Amino acid sequence: MVVKKKKEMQVIALTICHQDLETLRSLADVEGKNLASLLLNCVQLTDGVSQIHYVKQIVPLLEKADKNGTYDPTIRSCLDILAGMYLSLSVKNPLKKVLASSLDCLPEFFLTEAIQSFTSRLHEELNTTDLYSYRKVIDNISSCMENFNLGITSVNNLLKNDNLLQTIQSTSGLTVILFIKAMFHPPEKIPNLISSLLLRSVDCTSIPEWFLNCCRSLCCADVSESALLFLCQGTLTMLDWQNGGMGPSGEALLLDTVHVLFTLSSQIKESTLEMFLSRILASWTNSAIYVLQSSSSSLKDSLNGNSSIVRKLLEYVYTHWEHPLDALRHQTKIIFRNILQIHQLTVGESGLEESNLAADRFIFELTESLLQLEWHIKGKYICLGCLVDCIGVKHILALAKTIPSQILEVMGDQSLVPYASDLLETMFKNHKSHLKAQAVDSAWIDEWHETWVSPLLYILCEGTLDQKSYVIDYYLPKLLNCNPESLSYMVQILQASADAKTGSYSSRGALGALMACLRTARAHGHLQSATDAWGNLVSSAKIKQGLIHQHCQVRIDTLGLLCESNRSTEIVSTEEMQWIQFFITYNLNSQSPGVRQQICSLLKKLFCRIRESSQVLFKLERSKSKHEPENELTRQHPSVSLQQYKNFMSSICNSLFEALFPGSSYPTRFSALTILGSIAEIFPVPEGQVQTVYQLNHDIDVGRFQTLMECFTSTFETVKILAFDLLMKLPKTVVQFQAGGSECGWFLIWRNALPSSLSAYLKTYQVACGDGDKSASVVESNTLMVIKCLLENLEEEISQAENSLLQAAASFPMYGRVHCITRALQKLPLNSLQLVSEWRPVVEKLLLMSYRLSAVVSPVIQSSSPEGLIPMDTDSESANRLQTILSEIQPRDTNDYFNQAKILKECDSFDLEDLKASVSNIDTSAEIKGKEGKTCDVTAQMVLVCCWRSMKEVALLLGTLCQLLPMQSVPESPDGLLTVEQVKEIGAHFKKHLLQSRHRGAFELAYTGFVKLTEILNRCPNVSLQKLPEQWLWNVLEEIKYSDPSSKLCATRRSAGIPFYIQALLASEPKKGKMDLLKITMKELISLARPMDDSQSTVSQVHALNILRALFRDTRLGENIIPYVADGAKAAILGFTSPVWAVRNSSTLLFSTLITRIFGVKRGKDELFKKNTMTGSEFFSRFPELYPFLLKQLEAVANTVDRCGHSPVYRSREMAARALVPFVMIDEIPDTIRALLAKLPNCTDQCFRQNHIHGTLLQVFHLLQAFSDSRYRMNAYFKQELADVAACTKAKVWLAKRQNPCLVTRAVYIDILFLLTRCLDKATKGNQPVLDHLGFWEEVRKIISGSELITGFPYTFTAPGLPQYLQSITKLAIAAVWAVAAQAGEQTRDVPISFSQLLESPFPEVRLLTLEALLEKFSAAASGLEMKELPSLLWNMGETFLMLAMKENHPECFCKVKSLVYQLSPSTPPTPWRAYKNDRIMKILKILHRMDPSEWLPHTERYIHLTPKEFLNWTMDIASNERSEIQSVALRLASRVIAHHMGMCDQTRDSVAPKLKQWVQLVVSACGDHLPTESRLAAAEVLTSTAPFFLTNPHPILGLQDTLALWRCVFTLLQSEEQAIRDTATETVMTAISQENTCHSTEFAFCQVDASIALDLALAVLCDLLQQWDQLAPGLPVLLGWLLGEGDDLTVCVESVHQVVLGSQGSGDEVGVS
Repeated sequence: MVVKKKKEMQVIALTICHQDLETLRSLADVEGKNLASLLLNCVQLTDGVSQIHYVKQIVPLLEKADKNGTYDPTIRSCLDILAGMYLSLSVKNPLKKVLASSLDCLPEFFLTEAIQSFTSRLHEELNTTDLYSYRKVIDNISSCMENFNLGITSVNNLLKNDNLLQTIQSTSGLTVILFIKAMFHPPEKIPNLISSLLLRSVDCTSIPEWFLNCCRSLCCADVSESALLFLCQGTLTMLDWQNGGMGPSGEALLLDTVHVLFTLSSQIKESTLEMFLSRILASWTNSAIYVLQSSSSSLKDSLNGNSSIVRKLLEYVYTHWEHPLDALRHQTKIIFRNILQIHQLTVGESGLEESNLAADRFIFELTESLLQLEWHIKGKYICLGCLVDCIGVKHILALAKTIPSQILEVMGDQSLVPYASDLLETMFKNHKSHLKAQAVDSAWIDEWHETWVSPLLYILCEGTLDQKSYVIDYYLPKLLNCNPESLSYMVQILQASADAKTGSYSSRGALGALMACLRTARAHGHLQSATDAWGNLVSSAKIKQGLIHQHCQVRIDTLGLLCESNRSTEIVSTEEMQWIQFFITYNLNSQSPGVRQQICSLLKKLFCRIRESSQVLFKLERSKSKHEPENELTRQHPSVSLQQYKNFMSSICNSLFEALFPGSSYPTRFSALTILGSIAEIFPVPEGQVQTVYQLNHDIDVGRFQTLMECFTSTFETVKILAFDLLMKLPKTVVQFQAGGSECGWFLIWRNALPSSLSAYLKTYQVACGDGDKSASVVESNTLMVIKCLLENLEEEISQAENSLLQAAASFPMYGRVHCITRALQKLPLNSLQLVSEWRPVVEKLLLMSYRLSAVVSPVIQSSSPEGLIPMDTDSESANRLQTILSEIQPRDTNDYFNQAKILKECDSFDLEDLKASVSNIDTSAEIKGKEGKTCDVTAQMVLVCCWRSMKEVALLLGTLCQLLPMQSVPESPDGLLTVEQVKEIGAHFKKHLLQSRHRGAFELAYTGFVKLTEILNRCPNVSLQKLPEQWLWNVLEEIKYSDPSSKLCATRRSAGIPFYIQALLASEPKKGKMDLLKITMKELISLARPMDDSQSTVSQVHALNILRALFRDTRLGENIIPYVADGAKAAILGFTSPVWAVRNSSTLLFSTLITRIFGVKRGKDELFKKNTMTGSEFFSRFPELYPFLLKQLEAVANTVDRCGHSPVYRSREMAARALVPFVMIDEIPDTIRALLAKLPNCTDQCFRQNHIHGTLLQVFHLLQAFSDSRYRMNAYFKQELADVAACTKAKVWLAKRQNPCLVTRAVYIDILFLLTRCLDKATKGNQPVLDHLGFWEEVRKIISGSELITGFPYTFTAPGLPQYLQSITKLAIAAVWAVAAQAGEQTRDVPISFSQLLESPFPEVRLLTLEALLEKFSAAASGLEMKELPSLLWNMGETFLMLAMKENHPECFCKVKSLVYQLSPSTPPTPWRAYKNDRIMKILKILHRMDPSEWLPHTERYIHLTPKEFLNWTMDIASNERSEIQSVALRLASRVIAHHMGMCDQTRDSVAPKLKQWVQLVVSACGDHLPTESRLAAAEVLTSTAPFFLTNPHPILGLQDTLALWRCVFTLLQSEEQAIRDTATETVMTAISQENTCHSTEFAFCQVDASIALDLALAVLCDLLQQWDQLAPGLPVLLGWLLGEGDDLTVCVESVHQVVLGSQGSGDEVGVS
């Protein structure tokens, strides 16, 4: 007998990852009694059987801990490691079953945490992308589901994740179809079975029993939508659709599938399922293409372009092509492209050629319909791109020849630019291929250039700023990449027009376009050699003109051309370095922050090029002897190039340091310091053997170091920061100090802001700082000491504030200390501190001080009116008034601040030691005595600012602490600085202030800090901290739900900080999870936001509406918030009807937010802006539940509109008319108007109500206005419908005549007539205008002839509706006059009323409107934009305006007449005026200002009894005595008259000579800095228009002192702080340097230059003129005085010039006429 030896059980030992092992080691206790120690001992064993014994000890250990009631924080981490252990074991390992058995027996207290750990670990397993791990994942899930309760619960939790569930459903759908395909026989019946499953019509008697047993739920009629969707996916994916293998049944299945998908598309609204549906539809189109390649004719008929399936597919595309989800929009592109291919397969065996396909009816109509859509629809671009690929661009160009220009026009809209540029690229590539294929030579390029390049050049020269920028960034690079040879064509065209179109401060011109093209070409590698480009493509003169061009973008593009290159090692040429130096001289002082940033960025790129290319040169220098010939990289020896680099960099730094002179402007300092910082960063001190071409520290001496020090005295914080950062980048040897510690410590000592004890402490670190090895620890130690010092001072200040907040607000507001502490903490790596034990008490004290400070200032922040009007008290008598104000917020405050208003001494300077000495002596009634002993009255506004800023800094400090400081995972953790309790305290602090503060600034900043806290909590491994946001959310929702007027929650109209609080809690929730908090919160809020019968719920309803508004505005919630839009809209609309104002207000705000959320941010001023629109099908497909709701609401409102339209309240009738417009479809507007007109009474009716008539007419007017603005504006339908409306209107014309006694209704009816004249008064080809055909103008003439404009008014001035009627009838009369003038030409006998009659009206409203109309016509004629000459009606009207000017008593009418005299002759048009009270005198002046003086000036004596000289005196008197707005127009007119006289004969010129000195004084007085902008602009324009006569005349007309006074005005205006004035003054300089006698003195004559160089050019040309006039001796001392800053007052300047000239020349030696 053989005795068999018992086989020993082999158990593979479990192992864990290194990270888990280290975690166990850190958590294990010394005694080895906690769970971590047990697990550590277990995993260190190599015998699996022994490990089983340790596993069995887990439950007893935890049961013991549970009974003792002690919670060990390490258990949470241990349970997580246990979950990892279980999932790492193989299925057959006995340890897995033992571990499962033990975990099932866990005490209830630990079971929840174990489930969370298992769920988390399972989720990580499912996210694996390793194919070889899939089997293990499946085994683990199976193990969890097999007799393992904890595992089953974890898997169920996992399945609650929607994304995971849908992934499983998707996989199941594939599996079911694959299962059917493998098991079901015969295969021919598979399509029928699947069709019955999809159509939910399964006959259970005809299918195998095994299928019923496995898939019975799919055979029922109530299969879910998602199940059907994924069955469709499996059908399309798993079946073989190619080669028609499934026969007719397969074709039927294909059609059934798409019908099911169409049904599901109207039912599915969840975003993820929508995404699946779009992909499955795209997959269906792919399958259809496969089937159609060998299909029956019946299927082709079912899928051709005219079929219902294709129409539904197109409808799906149109509905979803602007869906918020990018991936879904992409699927619509695939579907549309496949639709075209499907149709192509249905119309022929092998498809059609492009030409034949384009002629196909379906394709043709589809193309036309797409082209007719508005260009703001993004889907249009995508579909047109597909059509181009399908039929070619040639056929689209045949239908719309100007389509390139149309697309380029919309490229000013950033949201459309990517779509437009992609479409253009598709088009011009297709066009190029087509032309090249047909052409036999290169002649095709001309047509291609004409089609694609010419519209581009037009936009670059004439387009808007946004258009140019986006075209250059998006379109131009693609065009050059497609055809690089086009660059020479573009340069040639632009070079030819650059001289004619140089641009201006508002336009880039051809020069700007040229620089932009060259810059783009070089940046993309289309310029082979920059040196060749300067010689062949563009001249040096053009480059320099671009660098100082008046338009900032031209300067930037030219600089970019020099700095940017596609090769980082390209050598910087000598010319480029010279041009860069030239650019820096004139462009550091740019006023635009954006321009400054671009300059600094481009120069940084240049310095990087120098650094990289210098390394190449060093390498060449080392590898090349001095006698070798030139190489390809450089035309000179490398050492020469390196020396040029060094000299260039030194020159740049010299210029930058010179720009930092004392008193230099902020823009100059910002630019210089930023560029110097870039140089120091790019060229650091080399280490080891590294060679560098330049070091900034070599060019910094003591003087320049002192210059940097002086930057710290700047009042701008940014300048101080830039200077400090620059110093920190320099080596320690440069700054020559041994103060010890870090540079930060030295800087603090230099600022003398620390006590001597701290300075002494910092000096102990000299040695450490000198070596640099311990710099990190030194910085940390110094920072620690600084914060300790600041904390001591802060504690003293808080103590004083607790006694008297007034004292604190006046003398030592605490927020400065807190700000310094926060900034110091932000500079430290708080996650890797070395002095953790020293930091912990500091952090604890920081928190304590923050809470104390918050408690001091919170009464003010949380008071009932912190944002109310608090007057500034400036005298001691205001103390009583201040006490009254402060008593209003007494209820919550116990601070002494509220008991007595105090008068304090002003502290002119603050010293820490003085403060320390004085703090102990201050009490609540004492005065703080400054060094000069001045008293200061502490106002409530000062206290408010102190409290608000203190609360702000506390919030930022606490947020910084939460974000940067590591938390202690356990109390004994050695690395953490914040304990769990401290974190909870911070959260409680934020909660209190967010829910109770009333000051917006306070709770917004508390929100910023609170968001940082919640983000940390959601990532925290501590479960109790992880749960905090959820607990806070439930608490506040509960409080909101039961809130009433006595609630502690802050109940302002926008709920103050409550929305911010909830927003922070929800926005920090992980987006990849289930978003359960968001779902539950939205459900609760929407239920609270809806109206309830309980009046007590008003407060909670207001809070809910305000919170919903905040959540819908929060972009961080993304698409997760979209499912609640419909319910939110319902709540908002229902809230409109609430009797409580607060509810209506909050509902309005919510509705506005929802409109933005649905339609996008409104970019235009138009309320009906086309971009912010959506088709009805698209809207209701996204929000189907809104259709019945809105329909019901609109039905109720429709009755209200009809009732309000007849209301006795004027405003109600007007609002009802506006509200009616959206109810009527555009196509139905004409019929609606005719129906409304038919309701109006006839003239024979005896009884009618004017309110009813007025309401009806208003509705007609607004409907007609909407129809005239519609897209039908230019087609024949529009004209015919309006003609019918005009005929109906003519039938009720009595309402516009005297038969109607009501002026209000007459005015509205006349407005309708005026609107019709604007729309229909144009003849069509071969036909007379519609209005003439209807006899409409004849009726209008009768209305005007019988109106009070002809017969006079029997009414008093107080007649109701008189002003409105006057304006309406005047507008109609002016329209009638223009209509007659247009038809009759010079024959004006049929004019119903003349302009002279209108101007003689006794009513200013009539005169004002007439003057505005005339002013518009004169301006159009002067500019040449709309007409080349004036209508004959306006000829010889000068005398009319002259007489009107003399008797007009309305100032602005007067001004407009005078202005029009000036406008008609070529001059700079005046700046538009604001509508002032006395508008008519202004208009009279402006009309005179626009007329040619030669037409009316000789007749002044005849008509107004003033000679031309007397008229000039009269005009100058107005300019001297009237207010500024009239003075400016009068000065322009007087200047124009003087210029007119100067161009006449000598006798005429001599007649005005005595008035020139007075005119000079007027110009000088108009240039003062204290005057309004309009006055100085007028002076600049006057100087520009008279420059050839008085500034640059070779034979000066004025005396030298007057000439120099005018030049001084030019210099003053060039240095104005306002950009518009500098630009206008630059025009004066450009005019001056472009004269025949001055153009040779500068290379920039006839160029548009910037004001910075215009100053230099003006000085240069003035010196040249002084030499031409032989006046250098008397003139130069004056110029030197200007340069030295003497005579800044312009009036004094004129006198000083006079004295200098007299002193230099004696008597009778002046130039010109004295």
